[in-house]
Amino acid sequence: MTETTADRDNYVQPATSWVRNQLDAIDEAGGDSSAAKVQGRDVVVVTVIGAKSGRPRRVPLMRVEHDGRYLAVASHGGAPTHPQWTASIRKNPDQVSVLDGTTETAMTSRELSGQEREIWWERGVAAFPSYADYQTKTERLIPIFLLEPR
Repeated sequence: MTETTADRDNYVQPATSWVRNQLDAIDEAGGDSSAAKVQGRDVVVVTVIGAKSGRPRRVPLMRVEHDGRYLAVASHGGAPTHPQWTASIRKNPDQVSVLDGTTETAMTSRELSGQEREIWWERGVAAFPSYADYQTKTERLIPIFLLEPR
């Protein structure tokens, strides 16, 4: 899916400047998500449909991929609340896409629990060790979502 600047005008704009800056870098690179990094590590852009607005919301997240599936970690940097996109992915699990590099894939999402959550949490921490620190900063269990191709 190729989008234009006009298409992006319909998106819910990120509230924080560092997220806007990441998305701007990706847009300036022609939609290549590898143009933005966090702590030297690649990100992907997850697009969800807003739970309240019904509009698309782009969220740069750490790249945690295994066998064509991706992990979306709702860490919010260890804040006491979930990131805003968590409500959207819960409400609209079949309206998700992942931009990895320049490849965008339609996905479905499901929240993980139990042993499957443990396996994917370990993969997430291996890809981005700060997740372990974020979990120690908050009393909430950080939700994680498995994104699988439709």
